[in-house]
Amino acid sequence: MSLIGSEAVELVANLSGCSAHRPNIDCSRDICFHRKYRSPDGTCNNLHHPMWGASLTPFHRLLQPIYENGFNAPISWNNNKKYNNNTLPSPRSVSVGVLMSAGSRPPRKDPDFTHMVMQWGQFLDHDLDFTTMAPSVQRFSDGLACKDTCEHEAPCFPILGIQTYSKKRRCMTFTRSSAVCGSGITSVFFSAISRREQINQITSYLDASNVYSSNDKEMRNLRDFSSDLGLLKEGQSLELGQKPLLPYNLVAPLDCFRGEGETARQRSVPCFLAGDLRANEQVSLTTMHTLWMREHNRIARYIKQVNQHWDGDTIFHETRKIIGAQMQHITYTHWLPKLLGPFTSLIGEYRGYDPNLPSSIVNVFATAAYRFGHTMINPIMYRLNETWHESRYGNLNLHEAFFAPFRIVHEGGIDPLIRGLIAKPMKARDSDSNMNEELIERLFSMAEEVALDLGALNIQRGRDHALPFYNEWRQFCNLSSATTFDDLATEIKNPEVRNKLRELYKVPANIDPFVGMIVEDVVPGSRLGPTLACLLTEQFKRTRAGDRFWYENPGIFSPTQVNALKQASLARVICDNTDSIKTVPRDVFLNQPQADFVSCDEIPSIDLSAWIDCCSDCSDSGSF
Repeated sequence: MSLIGSEAVELVANLSGCSAHRPNIDCSRDICFHRKYRSPDGTCNNLHHPMWGASLTPFHRLLQPIYENGFNAPISWNNNKKYNNNTLPSPRSVSVGVLMSAGSRPPRKDPDFTHMVMQWGQFLDHDLDFTTMAPSVQRFSDGLACKDTCEHEAPCFPILGIQTYSKKRRCMTFTRSSAVCGSGITSVFFSAISRREQINQITSYLDASNVYSSNDKEMRNLRDFSSDLGLLKEGQSLELGQKPLLPYNLVAPLDCFRGEGETARQRSVPCFLAGDLRANEQVSLTTMHTLWMREHNRIARYIKQVNQHWDGDTIFHETRKIIGAQMQHITYTHWLPKLLGPFTSLIGEYRGYDPNLPSSIVNVFATAAYRFGHTMINPIMYRLNETWHESRYGNLNLHEAFFAPFRIVHEGGIDPLIRGLIAKPMKARDSDSNMNEELIERLFSMAEEVALDLGALNIQRGRDHALPFYNEWRQFCNLSSATTFDDLATEIKNPEVRNKLRELYKVPANIDPFVGMIVEDVVPGSRLGPTLACLLTEQFKRTRAGDRFWYENPGIFSPTQVNALKQASLARVICDNTDSIKTVPRDVFLNQPQADFVSCDEIPSIDLSAWIDCCSDCSDSGSF
């Protein structure tokens, strides 16, 4: 490595994001707040390790990365590099050849679970992890935009082997994840070489940061300070008397406006403002954000009504605690057991807060394992009317739902989309048809110059983060590793899938972790193979046990409040925050005949009277 001048070092530091590293935190400065409420950025959750789980901190490694040069270069940065005596296949060829191998056959429907299982999974993911991307999308060497090059030159890491797009372009744009300051190439600023690590942009806690954001400035921008009600900002309603939509984000870096060829009505709607930047990715996700903004404001108004002496900040943070607790309860009591089935015992019962357990999101969870949810996405977003038939606006092909807030504003709001999520099954998890064609061939096709391939992007991100290969994760989970492809027959029974893996990878030792995990046969009673189950339960144990503000941790809520929170359900949230949905399944994650839906009056509610502050002297109550 040649020495570089101080000016060049400063330039690289700025381009890499290294100049924006986090300061040390002193929790004692505001200890009364930190004992009672979460900080927006997750700091001081663990009072002994205040940066654990905070936003803009590194993902946690279970296994050491395998960078091509030992500390920084991604796997397959050099296309001719051999692993186990073979070069690696293009992520695009694997995506088309293995992940979409069923071709044009319609995906099979899951017999047990609704599409809401998938949608809750994505909404939850956006509460837990968001990989920070390189601040620059231009080559460091000459400033050429990554979208205009097919060369591997930092920070550009394009996916080669594209055969379906124009002859002018034989690669798919891909930019590397940002490095933690002091790791990888930025470690030279600290006179020590250390392996590159990636940054989680949001808090690692299940804390509703997707509703409230993961930093104080953004959280304040989401709040409505026009009154002392502790509300989130609201947008317009579709019709007079209906519940509000999200406010618009008029300064967002994401562009939801449509280009030429679309109608003026479609071009008139900007992105919505929510606690997570990805809220506009697709309309059903936007729907979830809308639902929980309304739930916050519904609860805040009640709490103000019964605690007139509380100020707006107290109401806001008490309501935020309730929202986070609801999401925790729904996830661990109603949602996770459906995916885990017999693996639920690996998580076990709650045993209390463990201040010695890092709560950070594990790199392989965010980069490979949890992306299994992409295999449950239907190619159609159903929109149903009040009689549970197709809405007059019709259903949406998935690619028509990307970055399309106008679909909500001008095509019936969120209620039809919610009905579609709770009344239609999710896509079944099949080892021979993992991802629908809309995701492989038409991802963001209405928003991107060149459509993307989600399967290929997932594989390339794993290589960017230098995740060890599938066999190493099997060994980590105390499962057998494969020497030959026949050794995989126990976990991947379909010989056609094994043959495709053999054709592309040549040896089992080279299988990318994302690919190996999702082609494993699903264990009966679950929706996971054994390797996925191992890594998901590892993360969800950490997420619960390492969170001081977990709703069941004694002292966070009163016993009466905990009992009230255990009545929480997504069905009730839907009933309370939609305009026209009057009947629902008792469990919105389970497929049920529409005849078995029940009136919202039969769905239990959280008894919010548990939050009435019966103070003897209210002069100093309701403030920090």
